[in-house]
Amino acid sequence: MLPIEIKKDVYWVGAIDWDLRNFHGYLTQRGSTYNSYLIVDEKITLVDNVKKAFAEEQMERISKIIDLSKIDYIVQNHVEMDHSGSLSKIMKHCPNAEIIASPQGVNGLKKHYFGDWKYREVKSGETLNLGKRNLHFVQTPMVHWPDNMVSYLAEEKLLFSNDAFGQHIASTERFDDDFPTDITMLEAAKYYANIVLPYSRQVQKALEVVGTLDIEIVAPSHGLIWRKNIPQILAKYQEWSSNQIENKALIIYDTMWKSTEKIAVAIQDVFAEKNIKTKMCNLQTNHISDVMTDVLNAKYICVGSPTLNNNILPTVAAFLTYLKGLAPKNRIGLAFGSYGWGGQSIGIVENNLQDCGFEMLENIKLQYIPKIENLQTVKDGLMKEIEEKK
Repeated sequence: MLPIEIKKDVYWVGAIDWDLRNFHGYLTQRGSTYNSYLIVDEKITLVDNVKKAFAEEQMERISKIIDLSKIDYIVQNHVEMDHSGSLSKIMKHCPNAEIIASPQGVNGLKKHYFGDWKYREVKSGETLNLGKRNLHFVQTPMVHWPDNMVSYLAEEKLLFSNDAFGQHIASTERFDDDFPTDITMLEAAKYYANIVLPYSRQVQKALEVVGTLDIEIVAPSHGLIWRKNIPQILAKYQEWSSNQIENKALIIYDTMWKSTEKIAVAIQDVFAEKNIKTKMCNLQTNHISDVMTDVLNAKYICVGSPTLNNNILPTVAAFLTYLKGLAPKNRIGLAFGSYGWGGQSIGIVENNLQDCGFEMLENIKLQYIPKIENLQTVKDGLMKEIEEKK
């Protein structure tokens, strides 16, 4: 339970969740960390907390540096309980500490914890003097809650970035250059796609502010701390938040008796012939949060389901609900599927994709077992439509 010094007298004192596998419906195969940071100055300052179950781990790390009773300030950049869950236990050891948060943050903390504590509201542009160092605050509402803010330790060129630039990775390594870069970037993309994507406009505003700061370290609330690949992750956030997409197609489906799957394969053949990168995502074997990572930069979103009880398969319904909530923009949609007698599934899928604001290709609806000539007709029609979209 040792703390890790990330700058002189600035320590990581968070917790590692090796067993986390699901985070709000988002599959976290690599676990996660809840990052908390201690600044030792004339005023001892704790930046963020950890999930309640990991409070003892956090406090043990802090106690290796100072007695908890010496904490003067607790900066709570975000209310959500994976960031603030240990606050009540921490406050038992330092009841006179002042809690620093945005106005919405103070309101949210009071509604979560009901503690008779001393609060101070801060807004963008305000500064907290710690002695030799100063913390500057910037509100970043809706990245990804209304209370969110980031804190910048100017003298150390260190940004405590809250949920921005995070990844769900459990590891004993703390820095991005100590861990495989490809995995860190992949998990950062998955994190963005499944948590931050709906707030891309707000991310753009936050990036404008971050761009004015001299930064050597970015310390997020989850995963690895950035010190080597900061230009790369900033560039990726710029790309993702500005909706830069590739000429890439995702074919997302479930199937009962393989008829819808045959249509999916025919669709794949068309995209392959047009030299459009394609990925097949059977929802029986691909989790929706992993599919969303591919949605992040895909131009074509093709979704298929057979008809079941005048409706769509539950896996497809779950994916479409998840997709609409994450709200990717400016995609081209395609609904497809097989049916026996009703055929309602294709219209239901199409309506959901239209609700996402997608430009739609003509849907594909085939009854029972598709014949080769039926599939060829599908291919010819889709080929023509894709040509027209160029």
